[in-house]
Amino acid sequence: MNQAAKFFQVIDQVTRDEILTAIAAHYGVSSEEAFSEVTDSQAEPLLEYMVGPQRAATSALMQRHGFR
Repeated sequence: MNQAAKFFQVIDQVTRDEILTAIAAHYGVSSEEAFSEVTDSQAEPLLEYMVGPQRAATSALMQRHGFR
């Protein structure tokens, strides 16, 4: 299980959905496709898929939960 998959297990559903929606919008895919991509064993670190203020907010949240 990669770091993104572990991170998604410790955050609430609303926040998870917001992160995946931001990634999906950036790449023009569905949230389900975004989830599959970022939780794949060969995926880049989660923040590499994010841009703008969502990236900074996710980084802070990850640090708060002991990731990164």
